Amino acid sequence: MITNFYLDNKADRHGNKPIMVSLSTCGARHRATIGIKVNPGQWNPDKQRPKKGAANKAEIERAIKAITAHFSTYEETRKLENEKRGKEDREPITSADLKAEWSKSFSTRRSKAPDEKAAPLTIGDVIKLFVEAEGNLRNWTDGTKDKFHQLDTRLSGCFKNASLEVLDKKGLTKFVAFLRDVMQYKNTTLGKTIALLKWFLRWAVANGYHRNSDFASFSPKFTTAGKKVVYLEWDELMRTFDFEIPDNGTEVELTDSCGRSYTKIVEDAPAIRRSRDIFCFCATTSLRFSDAVNLKWSDIDLASGSFTITTKKTADTIIIDLNKYSLRILEKYRQQDNGGFVFPSITNQRMNIYLKDLFELMEINQPITDTYYIGSKRFDETRPKYEYIGTHTARRTFICHALMMGIPCDVVMKWTGHSDYKAMKPYIAIADSAKKKEMLKFDER
Repeated sequence: MITNFYLDNKADRHGNKPIMVSLSTCGARHRATIGIKVNPGQWNPDKQRPKKGAANKAEIERAIKAITAHFSTYEETRKLENEKRGKEDREPITSADLKAEWSKSFSTRRSKAPDEKAAPLTIGDVIKLFVEAEGNLRNWTDGTKDKFHQLDTRLSGCFKNASLEVLDKKGLTKFVAFLRDVMQYKNTTLGKTIALLKWFLRWAVANGYHRNSDFASFSPKFTTAGKKVVYLEWDELMRTFDFEIPDNGTEVELTDSCGRSYTKIVEDAPAIRRSRDIFCFCATTSLRFSDAVNLKWSDIDLASGSFTITTKKTADTIIIDLNKYSLRILEKYRQQDNGGFVFPSITNQRMNIYLKDLFELMEINQPITDTYYIGSKRFDETRPKYEYIGTHTARRTFICHALMMGIPCDVVMKWTGHSDYKAMKPYIAIADSAKKKEMLKFDER
């Protein structure tokens, strides 16, 4: 039995073509559709299989496997039956037999008749296909998938159960207005959201789910302020290492940046201490929070003074050297049983809360003004520094001080895992500014 799979010549309105099967044995032949369509760009005609990353790859491969196995068994069964008969009573397999067997076993796998109208896919349907296909192909993290799930939610809020056809130039303009006026998105967030949408639409067009290419030339201008990089000064970082965190229930008298006194009661002191240690380790190694909480003792080679990790965000394997500050933290946790991990488990959200408590207790409260835009309207929001500090501040602190110490940028990038200089530009600007400030000290002599 020979089974060949190929695409029909006729495509539907999305550009997808039905997958056909040709069954042949001993001169008998039958052709039929297996009831599944695929975009021609996702089909390998030489291998007669869907390409890696095809939206419905698993479904197609299951169908092909089932059909091939079924008719191979069918042919063997007919041969055995004929062997039991005499030569004159043998019944060769005919085209009618193949057709009947196909109808009996695979009649449910059929394309819809021309007069049957399939319900059009909604934007949400296609986003799910996109996340499944690209997520598996590119090994996306849950964070990346969540971004597109949020995009789906926003699109559904603007266009109820609509198909991709609404995303022409007029629809894209409507979506921007929805995010700006209804959702009150900052311009920076709005720009990132439109970039995600265009990424998705490029895939949708390439895979036959969308025909309108208005998005390619859709480039709305969003006024944005320069990105402010918040990091700890060196003396602040050193104070963090040795700061004595009061016990639970302690009432601490604090002074805000305006000189006003207030009282703060300490809660979750043990968790604040652990969060402080993880922060300090990241600030002296360049680790992201996600990699620090997944760091295992088996990753660390104390003999060589380094550790090797495969980063969660980019899946890059990098080697980071230890220094006296990071070794100090490791020594503190050497005897703890955390299931093979260096640090006890904690979520990013909880640690951000504890870090704000920590730096409030340390009175790192100088006012910082964050400027942002919603549409054309400017907003200036001033808050104490500790409110801007989170887990990623540690990584920023490392990069800023490494560059200010004169460590070459390409060396820093080997530790941080950055692949290009674009992400390093804000830090390089800070380092250059710090050098200029230090040079002015000569004028004071």
